[in-house]
Amino acid sequence: MQYLFSGHFWQATGENWESEFLQMGFYVMLTAFLFQRGSAESKDPDEKKKVRNYHLRRSPSFLYRNSLSLAFLLLFTFSFTIHAYGGLIVSNENRISHGLESQQLTEFITSAEFWFQSFQNWQSEFLAVLSIVVLTIFLRQSNSPESKDVDALNSQTGG
Repeated sequence: MQYLFSGHFWQATGENWESEFLQMGFYVMLTAFLFQRGSAESKDPDEKKKVRNYHLRRSPSFLYRNSLSLAFLLLFTFSFTIHAYGGLIVSNENRISHGLESQQLTEFITSAEFWFQSFQNWQSEFLAVLSIVVLTIFLRQSNSPESKDVDALNSQTGG
């Protein structure tokens, strides 16, 4: 139980959540704007956008229209903060045990140690997303909503 209150727990948890929320936020934003024929992760580029009659109904607010992306941004910011504070505690414990002065938060989040932790996790998450997006263009998996139709010809799906 003591571990749940340790800096290491919060640093590792925040670091993991940070990469997940960053990955999903980018995924949501990019799939909203980019098209790839044949990808189960993309809208159909041949489907025409529905024309809205703005004279008859009011357009939803920016916050409402972008609430999913904004939620992921807030979750990323929250987890980034948890990672930073937890990492600061661990770093300062290590520094003090070696007879060094403790760091301030701004010193820690500008350190190579902090960014190594973040980028190490981020790169694996982006590799996973890139893999599913690219592989769904060419490959099929029966009964998976993430796959193109098993019976569709490549000429129909672009893959």
